[in-house]
Amino acid sequence: MKKLATVLLLNLGIIGGMTNIAQAENAATAPEELTSAIAGIEEAANNQDLDGVIGYYSQDFKNSDGLTTNAVSKALAQMWKSYPQLKYTTELESWSASGNELVAETMTTIRGIQNQGGRQQRLNSTIRSRQYFQGQKLVRQEILTEQSQLTSGERPPQVKVVAPSTVTTGEKYNFDLIVDEPLGDQVLLGAVQEEKTAANLYLNSTSLELKPLAAGGIYKVGTAPSLPESNWLSAILVRGDGITMITHRVNIQEGAAKQ
Repeated sequence: MKKLATVLLLNLGIIGGMTNIAQAENAATAPEELTSAIAGIEEAANNQDLDGVIGYYSQDFKNSDGLTTNAVSKALAQMWKSYPQLKYTTELESWSASGNELVAETMTTIRGIQNQGGRQQRLNSTIRSRQYFQGQKLVRQEILTEQSQLTSGERPPQVKVVAPSTVTTGEKYNFDLIVDEPLGDQVLLGAVQEEKTAANLYLNSTSLELKPLAAGGIYKVGTAPSLPESNWLSAILVRGDGITMITHRVNIQEGAAKQ
């Protein structure tokens, strides 16, 4: 199970260290160079114009997952091959100036369909990110919230996800996937896995071992590590008439409040 939201949205939001920035301003007052860059990235992504997207990256682009601009390019090329039709929509929520950088907070949604082995898979992802620009070049980005859902089959399980986006080091937290419909006599299978975000996982699938679920969903209690990092929570729910897969990111911060 690939980290779909992150891979598909590499050009729109990548995790980095949280940084103090100036007071956020209303999006309506954003300078043209910033809005033009964001619109340009969105247009290039919708056209699956790889050179157009990468053209907005600085040579010094950084992210804490270990990805380089070259790795971003390879990831997008592979995902766009799997998803020949994707729709990106990005909304600028706020902006600020920090030294010689313009900082944008955006909310992006992405939807797409993939045909695999005669079965149609539907993708629905959302990501909220903080992006740092110098001129019209992207120098670094942070993912603030991220969740991706992939469904297939006639009636994939309708799932309510209960999970935080940010926790503090050492904090216990819940990751619950609750099926919002009666199961009847159908058997529900599922699996869940937690792993630290890493560059090598962007293009590699996570293997999950399915087990029968006694209750209508998955209920997991996790404990945040003792050091700040970011984790992916991956889960799958399977029954006879459909499959639902979820990827959710949890950012672990020392002494930080929940978002």
